Amino acid sequence: MPNLNAQINIAKKIKKKVEKKLDEKVDETIDQKVDEVFEGKEEENIPSAEQNSTPPSSRQVDQGVSKLPEENEPQLKWSKYDFVPGDKVIFEDNQSNEENGEFPSRWDLETGTTENASFGGENVIMFRGGAPCIVPYLANSNKDYLPDIFTIEFDLYLPGSSFLVYFYDRKNQNYPTSSASLNISQNKMELSPANSTLPGGENIKNKWAHIAIAYTNGKFKAYINQTRLINIPHLSFNPTGISLYTYHASDNSPYYIKNFRLAEGGVKYYDRFLQDGKIVSNGIRFEVGKANIKPESMGAINEIFSMMKDHPEIHLSIEGHTDSDGSDEGNLKLSEERAAEVMKKLVDMGISKNRLSSKGWGESKPIDNNQTAEGKANNRRVEFVKVN
Repeated sequence: MPNLNAQINIAKKIKKKVEKKLDEKVDETIDQKVDEVFEGKEEENIPSAEQNSTPPSSRQVDQGVSKLPEENEPQLKWSKYDFVPGDKVIFEDNQSNEENGEFPSRWDLETGTTENASFGGENVIMFRGGAPCIVPYLANSNKDYLPDIFTIEFDLYLPGSSFLVYFYDRKNQNYPTSSASLNISQNKMELSPANSTLPGGENIKNKWAHIAIAYTNGKFKAYINQTRLINIPHLSFNPTGISLYTYHASDNSPYYIKNFRLAEGGVKYYDRFLQDGKIVSNGIRFEVGKANIKPESMGAINEIFSMMKDHPEIHLSIEGHTDSDGSDEGNLKLSEERAAEVMKKLVDMGISKNRLSSKGWGESKPIDNNQTAEGKANNRRVEFVKVN
């Protein structure tokens, strides 16, 4: 029979070996778990490519490790250009058929000196001096001729300090309030109580800028190029007319405008689509005689894009129309090219090509007469027609 002391020694050796093995196994398990945590996953929980294509850095893991901090930061979503022109033109002046050196035939003078001119190869209205102020030449201009929903657009060349748009007719209407004017300067806009500066140090001095204004039952927005600078929820006065004015113009530093348009607004695009089965837009602008889309068209195109994105069941025929200026053949070709260019823009933005088609009608389907500037402007349009 073995010695008792020898048996005790054998038992102690066995115990130490068992404890060592257990310690090694525990350490191995702990190391594995630590590695898994710092690698951002546990082996048994790694999803297959079919289950989850999200990169590991953005997945949430076990063991109390949270997502990376930047995943929880709020993301800014802001539409800086949501301008959509009114759908019915009520006053238009693109300076066509104007005689150089004469007073603009579609306007009336309140003060100063203003004349037609050619600048950069284009017809423009030149504000020369004497604190010039002009107002639209309209019948019944002594009354409120602005609808409850309207938009204003024009191109402005600003060589100096500022240019003002008054929201009443300074020649024919009573002065409503001391704050009834939008002040446009080289890098900002002001209309009490709002003012805002162009981002990134942008400056419009000595260059053409597109000015856009939208009024909807008291709500007022104003834009320079594709940036919204003024957004007033409740305007403190009722706009009744339009006056364009600058104190700073002179023969040495004239101011210029072109392509002025005042239009009456309408219902939202989707509501109009449900009601009429189509959307008629003259807010999509092209270079003269070309199919190149102007930047100020993006407000209207963005609205169409959003509508189609939100309602995937919608299929559209994009149809171009022109006024009667030019030949029938030329207008037909131009309208086809413009409709195709709008379709291409929507496809580039992400709308499936099989939901769209395009065609042109030229001047064959007018919706207004072609004897006035406003009638021609209404006929120059793009229609988005429901396809069943």
